[in-house]
Amino acid sequence: MSASQGAAQRFGPRLEGDRAIFQLWAPAATAVATMIEGSSPIALTRDADGFWSAAAPARVGDLYRFDVDGRLVSDPASRFQPDDVSGPSELTDARAYVWRHPDWAGRPWEETVLYELHAGLLGGFQGVRGRLKAIAALGVTAIELMPVADFAGARNWGYDGVLPFAPDSAYGRPDDLRALVDEAHGLGLMVFLDVVYNHFGPEGNWLPAYAPTFFDEAQQTPWGAAIDFHKQAVRRFFTENALYWLRDFRIDGLRLDAVHAIDDRSWLVELAREVRARIPGRHAHLVVENENNDAALLRQGFDAQWNDDFHNVLHVLLTGETHAYYRDFGGHPARKLARCLSEGFIYQGEPSPNHDGRPRGQPSADLSSTAFVSFLQNHDQVGNRALGERLTTLADPRALKAAMSLLLLCPQIPMLFMGEEVGAREPFLFFTDFQGDLASAVREGRRKEFSGQPGFTDPATCARIPDPNALSTFEASRWTENATDADEWRTLITQLLTLRRVRIVPGLKGCKTLGAVVLDSKAVLARWRLGDGATLTLAVNLGVDPAEADLPGCAPLMGDHPGNAVPPHTTLAWIEP
Repeated sequence: MSASQGAAQRFGPRLEGDRAIFQLWAPAATAVATMIEGSSPIALTRDADGFWSAAAPARVGDLYRFDVDGRLVSDPASRFQPDDVSGPSELTDARAYVWRHPDWAGRPWEETVLYELHAGLLGGFQGVRGRLKAIAALGVTAIELMPVADFAGARNWGYDGVLPFAPDSAYGRPDDLRALVDEAHGLGLMVFLDVVYNHFGPEGNWLPAYAPTFFDEAQQTPWGAAIDFHKQAVRRFFTENALYWLRDFRIDGLRLDAVHAIDDRSWLVELAREVRARIPGRHAHLVVENENNDAALLRQGFDAQWNDDFHNVLHVLLTGETHAYYRDFGGHPARKLARCLSEGFIYQGEPSPNHDGRPRGQPSADLSSTAFVSFLQNHDQVGNRALGERLTTLADPRALKAAMSLLLLCPQIPMLFMGEEVGAREPFLFFTDFQGDLASAVREGRRKEFSGQPGFTDPATCARIPDPNALSTFEASRWTENATDADEWRTLITQLLTLRRVRIVPGLKGCKTLGAVVLDSKAVLARWRLGDGATLTLAVNLGVDPAEADLPGCAPLMGDHPGNAVPPHTTLAWIEP
């Protein structure tokens, strides 16, 4: 029996010798049977909570479906789908994999430097394994996989997954993912996984047919009816999923996508509590994406939140763009950056123009700087542009390198997006692999989304937006190391991460802000008291003119002392005892 397959498991098959216990939550069903290929149907028995179960002779590799009132469906807790989401589910055994690094316990949160990647663009789980040494050589300490849960088709960002327990077969088999994690651990790298608990994709989800109470029609999200986390079975489904990745795959951390769309935040607190209780002896990190800037969650078991505020204000400073959600950050961006560096969130209860003037966020100044994951780019911020442009094609390269220095030397936890380390120019586009009417709806919906924004004011310009379903859109998103300044970028990032590891990380535990001040319209100076008592000072100037400042008298960590002004397109750092 695998680590996550104990008496409490309610979802997914359990192997016991030469038989398997099949179980399905189908409260609306009147009859359920297990259909193992090559065998006679086995009727399941219903309990008072709507769970159906039965034992049947079975072995690893058997393919099965459930017959629910005459409808054949995949197991919603399938561990593997060799023939995509609508095909049969396959029985697997997590015990069969022999770990080469069984004593790996992870790394403390303060040491985390994330690198977000898409497994499909890198050649699946095997392809990612081939990149790990180069990623580790940068000074990165953790890779973060975009969602791998089974989705319809051969290519997808992963946020259209419908079978949350099954690694997508387009990337490899479950043991291929385990081998990737194992290889990473041998190189000192943690592995984080992006998981989606706020919605299911539009193709291959049959839960509404036999478990309609999994959803709450009264609560609507951008993806349809909200998942009903008030139901105990629903809560258990996703809690078991989180424990499954952490235990059966020895994943080091989870990033929970868009938790603001989860209608019962008490489940999030419950999840964090259970993870802490049931993953002893290992670092198991929990990170949220949360548009609500809910600082309270970061005091209730979660390590950090993706800090979109950091990205958004720097994007405004680097590009001058203030349309769409960037309008929240267009007024006095240097002042907003100062607040972000010193207090974490920029929006801490203030009215947000992008949210119809409603207040957004909670006070966060008391939180550690490491409660925020910061970045200049990620899958959303690049891929949710109409043409998927990276900052290398939008910003002055000198200012961009100064912003990278700020990102990697700031006490907040930094994250790189694949390709940033070589200054990649290729776009990262939105791609799917849907067919028929759904493909048309996704394509036209994508073009409608950007209609009226700068550069896309009429149907002819909107037609330039790549079709998400075209194979060419996926292929265009593969990045290379062909940029003329690739070596320069790699050297800069490696040097910065070495400084971070040697001079900054040892003092991050117990780090406290000492405030930040605006120097100029694009320049800010911030200070922190590190846990070892030293003072870290960062001065960033993204403008074209020098910014006068009261700077420390000692030499900065990199370069010569600039006198009493921060040069244009520069980030300077000092550590004083």
